[in-house]
Amino acid sequence: MARATIIGSGPNGLAAGVSLARAGYEVRVLEASATLGGGVRTLDSTLPGFRHDVCSAVHPAAFASPFFRAFGLDRRVEWIHPEASYAHPLDRGRAAIAWRDIDRAAAGLGADGAAWLSRLRPLSRHIDGVADFTGNQLLRIPRDPVTAVRYAIRVLDQGTPLAAHAFRTEEAAALMSGVVAHANAPLPSLAGAAAGMLLAALAHARGWPYPRGGSQRIADAMIDDIRAHGGVFETGTPVTDLRRLDWGDPRRGDLLMLNTSPRLALTHPDVPAGYARAVSSYRYGPGAAKVDFALDGPVPWTNPDIASSPTVHLGGTRAEVWASENAVAAGRVSERPYVLVVQPSVRDDTRAPESKAVLWAYIHVPPGSDLDPTELITAQVERFAPGFRDLILAHHAVPASSREAINPAEIGGDISGGVFDIRQALKRPTLSPVPWRTPMPGVYLASSSTPPGPGVNGMAGWHAAHTALRDAGAPATLDDLFD
Repeated sequence: MARATIIGSGPNGLAAGVSLARAGYEVRVLEASATLGGGVRTLDSTLPGFRHDVCSAVHPAAFASPFFRAFGLDRRVEWIHPEASYAHPLDRGRAAIAWRDIDRAAAGLGADGAAWLSRLRPLSRHIDGVADFTGNQLLRIPRDPVTAVRYAIRVLDQGTPLAAHAFRTEEAAALMSGVVAHANAPLPSLAGAAAGMLLAALAHARGWPYPRGGSQRIADAMIDDIRAHGGVFETGTPVTDLRRLDWGDPRRGDLLMLNTSPRLALTHPDVPAGYARAVSSYRYGPGAAKVDFALDGPVPWTNPDIASSPTVHLGGTRAEVWASENAVAAGRVSERPYVLVVQPSVRDDTRAPESKAVLWAYIHVPPGSDLDPTELITAQVERFAPGFRDLILAHHAVPASSREAINPAEIGGDISGGVFDIRQALKRPTLSPVPWRTPMPGVYLASSSTPPGPGVNGMAGWHAAHTALRDAGAPATLDDLFD
C-alpha cells in the first residue's frame, strides 16, 4: 500500500488526510504541537473551564465548502446557527446587524436598505456559484459565470474608491467595512472586497455558524475519519528539514503533503532553482495579535442587539476602520484599532462555567510585532460596552511575534498564509494551473498558501489530494470518496 505523509494537522492537512485515506493510502500525519487541529484547536488558555479557540472560531466558509459538504460536516458536528451573523456597534448606542434574514438586515439599515439588498441578495441566492468561483483556482472557467460576473462587479464596487459612495448611512458603511477588513489588507482594496463580499453573502445564505464546544470539533471529526480508515498521528514531531524526513519512495507512489508554509519545500534536496526563487519571493503580510478573555459574565453592550451576535466588529465608522487597516499597512497600529471579536458563550453554554463568559479578540499589526494588544482591545470593547473591564477574570495574550512559535506556518504572525492581494490570489505561491503540485516528485502543497487561500474550508487540502490522485493515475471525485 502506498503511503501518504502529511505535515501539519490544520484543517487543510486533515482534509488531505481524509481524502487520501479514503482513496486507499496509508496515512501518517505529523504535527509539531502536542495537540492536533492547528488553527481549529480549542484550549483552556486562561482559566479551567473557559474554552478558547486558538485561531478560527466562526465558520461560514465551512458550510459553503464543497469538501465539507461532501464530508458531511453538518452531520458530524453539532452546529449553532445564530440569527445574527455579525454586528457592528457605533458610538451613542447605535449598531448595524447583519441578520441572517437579509430583509431584516436591510430593514435595520434605513435609507441604505435597498442598496444592501441590491448588492447581496443576488449573491446570497446563488451562494454555490460564489463558492465555486472563490473556492478554486482562479485560472479556470467558473461553473456559474453569471454569478461570477455579479460577484466581480460587487468586488469592484467595494474594492475601489467607489466604496466611499456606496452607502449613505454610517450604519451600512460600517457594517460593510467591518466584514471587508477581515482580509488584513489596505482599504479599499480588491482583495479585501473579494474576501468581504464572500463573507457578507454567506451571512445571508447559510449564516455564520460555529460548532458547539469549539472549533476543535471540526478537527476531531476529520481525525476520527482518518483513524477509521487506518491513519495514524504523531504529535510533538516538528519537521524543519525535508532532507531529514523519511517519508517513503515517490517511485512506488508515496506522497508528501505539506500543510505548512511553502518555505519548507525549499529544504527538499531536489528543489529546482526556478521553483526555489518563486517560493522565496512569495510575500507574507501583517500579523494578528490576539487576546483570550475569561469574564465574570456577559459583555454589557450598550446596544442590546450586539448580544445576539457571536461575531462583533469593533472599529467605529468606515473612516475609522479604513484608517486602522491602512495604518497597519504603513507599519503602525492605530490608537483605536479595528478589532475582530467573537463571544461564543452567548449561544454556547459549554464554553464557560455557569453565569461566566469567554471572549476572543484580535487586531491586525505589522509583521512580527511584539505588541501586547490587551489594553488596546480592552479599551475598544469598553468604548461600546462600558463596564467590560470590570468583568475580566483573566486574559491570555498572544502577540504576532509569538504566533510562529505556536504554528510555524504563520510567518511573522500572518494567519492568512501569505499576503492575499490580487497578485497573490493568482500566484499562490506560484503562477500555475495546478499550484498544489511542486516540481519534486510526490510532493504537494496543501495549505492556505495555495488556492483558495485563507479560511476553514478544507479546499486547499482537497485540491492537493485530488491533484496527487490524478497524477498517480487514480483520479477520484468528492462523490467517489464520500458516496
